[in-house]
Amino acid sequence: QVQLVEYGGGLVQPGGSLRLSCAASGRFFSVNPMAWYRQAPGKGQEWVATITSGGSKNYAEYVQGRFTISRANRENTVYLQMNSLKPEDTAVYYCQMQTSMGVYWGRGTQVTVSS
Repeated sequence: QVQLVEYGGGLVQPGGSLRLSCAASGRFFSVNPMAWYRQAPGKGQEWVATITSGGSKNYAEYVQGRFTISRANRENTVYLQMNSLKPEDTAVYYCQMQTSMGVYWGRGTQVTVSS
């Protein structure tokens, strides 16, 4: 079975940086697309960034130039480097893995941007 666990959430000042990681356990035939989503209090879930099986990266417009998604040498680990953080980035961040058998989610990690 597949399990995803996020790490790295916490409290950071506006303009600061934070690095999230997501470790996926399990055995896979190939590299799977992975993504980050977030959900702010009282709001719906929104997509943040995706890294495809080929390494292509895509970002939501509101994080373009500030966030960077990457994959570790171990293909089951993905990172989200967040720079120039804003209060509106405050949310629970979720890691997602897309496989031929379905979509898997982590339980989320809280990111709070506040002075």
